Amino acid sequence: VQLQASGGGLVQAGGSLRLACAASGRTFSRYYMGWFRQGPGKEREFVGAISRSGGRTDYAASVKGRFTMSRDNAKNTVFLQMNSLTPEDTAVYYCAAGDGFTISRYPTEYDYWGQGTQVTVSS
Repeated sequence: VQLQASGGGLVQAGGSLRLACAASGRTFSRYYMGWFRQGPGKEREFVGAISRSGGRTDYAASVKGRFTMSRDNAKNTVFLQMNSLTPEDTAVYYCAAGDGFTISRYPTEYDYWGQGTQVTVSS
């Protein structure tokens, strides 16, 4: 499956952005999906994950209550709604698709990765 992330940009602190990740290729609904991010000088970190049906989600503590994942299997797209952004959220955001047993926080549990989209939050 090929993944294409979009929706990044420059936003002021306190603002919102909505990222999208469009999938093509194999049946989208067979994959659980995740978002990861990598800030300047930092390692890639887990942001959130959503189950195949969209009925279950998991978030990193740093974004819980501010970020929301959703998916539209009919449109082969997963979304990341980001609210109350802070400069600490500045990073390249990557979407990923996994074909394992269940949603995961670990990058090694994901089989396909998108190219990333830059999110910059100014103070």
